[in-house]
Amino acid sequence: MEEGIVGGITTKDLAQMCGVSRTTVNRALSGTGRISPDTKERILRVAREHDYRPDLLARGLVKGRTYYIGVVVLDVKNRYFAQMLSTIGTAANKQGYSINIVLHNNDRQMEQNQLMKLAAYHMDGIILSSVNEGEEYRKFLSTLGMPIVSVDNKIADGLPFVSIDQKKAMQEVTALVLEKGYRKLVFVCPPMDARAKENVYVHEERLKGFQEALHEFPEAEAEYLLDWSYLEKAEQLAKSGARVAFVCTSDGFALDIMKRLESIGKKPPVDYGITGFDNIDTLDYVKPRLSTVSNSVDMVAETAVELLMAMIEQEEDEQRVTCHILPHEIVPGETV
Repeated sequence: MEEGIVGGITTKDLAQMCGVSRTTVNRALSGTGRISPDTKERILRVAREHDYRPDLLARGLVKGRTYYIGVVVLDVKNRYFAQMLSTIGTAANKQGYSINIVLHNNDRQMEQNQLMKLAAYHMDGIILSSVNEGEEYRKFLSTLGMPIVSVDNKIADGLPFVSIDQKKAMQEVTALVLEKGYRKLVFVCPPMDARAKENVYVHEERLKGFQEALHEFPEAEAEYLLDWSYLEKAEQLAKSGARVAFVCTSDGFALDIMKRLESIGKKPPVDYGITGFDNIDTLDYVKPRLSTVSNSVDMVAETAVELLMAMIEQEEDEQRVTCHILPHEIVPGETV
């Protein structure tokens, strides 16, 4: 099947115009294979002059692909996911792919339904930030018949996974707070309220890291805000008179607390300390600059795309791909 847009010129036309074979034309257009720089430039120039555009449907039918990958995340209101989607889109585009974004809104059944729809549309692969977990769910994913890479929340052993060391990152940022002299620490993680019914692996790992850091300071006192009434409780703690530091599992929770406490005249780090997690781009516009953890969202996204592409090209076998744990960075900021 010819790979030229209907009504336009084809690779066969380009080959005749340039006096070369269609194989040479395909090498020039794809940037692969052996071809002289002069010949490549001549073919690309003629293609531009005649407004050549490839027929992606035809190419997909020839190769048995759609050149789309599915991306399943919680939502796009969270700046972390917005940044991730932007990077995934850019990285996929460089590989000649587009992305199909769907949301699960923390609904386990909705996620499963969205995945089945993506499979029905014949995505070439999927990047998944899941609210489900466990071996049975991994088996369900294997029935979709396509490569899948999970990010953030680990689903089960044996499924390709890209993230940072969440526990170590939280341990390090908690140690930073303790080194600043705070001895009353408040762990803020509203999503833990749903841990009985959804995958909160990321937050559970961060909780472990927080508790491990406290082991080195037995005199420190810990309190936990693990539901969605955290703003009211944070205000009460700030008014208590104790020198308290809030250790939050996302920048969003930290910014909400800062806004709430500003309304009662409390400012960090004078009246309390606070840290976030994610290093979202919004922090560049907030003063004082929030102390946080950079979870390398761009690197996680790019690595997930690279791994998925290798699996699509069968350069990587899903059965032998395990965890890809990427480096994180503590961003000291100005709030502790």
